[in-house]
Amino acid sequence: MDKASGPANSRAMRYFLDTEFNGFGGALLSLALVPDHGEEFYVILDYADPIHPWVARHVVPFFDHVPVGMQSERLERRAAADALSAYLAPDRSPEIVADWPEDIAQMCMLLLTGPGDMVPIPGIAFRLYPMPGFSTVDNSKVPHNALHDARALRDHVCNMLE
Repeated sequence: MDKASGPANSRAMRYFLDTEFNGFGGALLSLALVPDHGEEFYVILDYADPIHPWVARHVVPFFDHVPVGMQSERLERRAAADALSAYLAPDRSPEIVADWPEDIAQMCMLLLTGPGDMVPIPGIAFRLYPMPGFSTVDNSKVPHNALHDARALRDHVCNMLE
């Protein structure tokens, strides 16, 4: 199953979200969802605008530092939204977990495809866990890579709640 075909089952699941974007309030560059178990989702968006210098040094070089099967071609925004919609479609009631509000905002904005229009999605619940003293970047195998940072978030939250 490829990264855009969704989880293997149709029960509600928790997904851990991380995004990378072009500086504070900037355009979405990559997004990852890592479920409690099953297929992960990772996309990199095509971008034409100038990249913030910090992002050019600390984020962009690590886009493709993921397992070969997870590497993403650069997708136009609508194609990324459609892939996200297809990935979430099998889940009747996904819960999206994040540790930073802009990750949720970036994902929600990706769902929008035009004025009054969005990709089809199931009802989604968002849970924000502010975690003072914990940094996904400091615990990530590849810091500032959305997939690896989402994995670090999943591991931390799962350990925290056990």
